[in-house]
Amino acid sequence: MRESVLGSFFSLLIFPAVLAVPVWVIAVAFKLISVAAPGRRPDWRQDLLRWSVWMTGSGAVILYVLGAGAVGLAVHESSSGADSTPSQECRDDYRADHLVGQTASYVPLRFDCVLDDGGTYPSSPAYAWINALVAALGLATIALVVAKGYGAERRARADAAGGER
Repeated sequence: MRESVLGSFFSLLIFPAVLAVPVWVIAVAFKLISVAAPGRRPDWRQDLLRWSVWMTGSGAVILYVLGAGAVGLAVHESSSGADSTPSQECRDDYRADHLVGQTASYVPLRFDCVLDDGGTYPSSPAYAWINALVAALGLATIALVVAKGYGAERRARADAAGGER
């Protein structure tokens, strides 16, 4: 029951996430152009760092929602209809004769096919790529937050040292 509720939730969120992808790409392109163009703001480095934190974080969220929506759609498809079990994602393999079910996970993202001997195999290698990209963007966000804090601390110390003279 919990799996189908999460699947429905993420299946609905996939549509705004799909619309957010081109907006995200256009925003990144315009920001890169604005940084490269002459006439930048005097605090462009701090602005770019702050903006990068938000964009890597939002990129990780968008990518996770897209992957979770794909898992949710696979769960929904495999649990409704006359021709739903085993899942369509699992039937394309030579092991289709030994399928007994499927399992889904939202952390990490995966939709696995379950064999009659208890073994499992992934229905798609795309989930591994999505998980890796979400982790990379999440770690980049954390690194950028740390760099932003370090830069702010460094500027504060430089201002304090300049004021003592």
